Amino acid sequence: MPDPFSAQADNLSSPCSHLATVAPSDTVDLAVPCRSLWVGTPGNLKVTTLGGEVVTVPDVVGIFPVRVTRVWATGTVAAGIVAMW
Repeated sequence: MPDPFSAQADNLSSPCSHLATVAPSDTVDLAVPCRSLWVGTPGNLKVTTLGGEVVTVPDVVGIFPVRVTRVWATGTVAAGIVAMW
């Protein structure tokens, strides 16, 4: 299908073009650093940010607008996690 927005430049405020289900892992980074995460079931979310910080964020649900390279299995209780980029 033709993209009516193909002449527009992508930037960080553009809608995301890609989604991927996230399987939290203590050893594997996301295939692509994401722009944000969608969290369907609330809970703690342990992530590594694009800047390299490892942080556990309490009670995340909905859109989490942080650029993330890893979602950790240990420390993550949230579920239904989708990477958006």
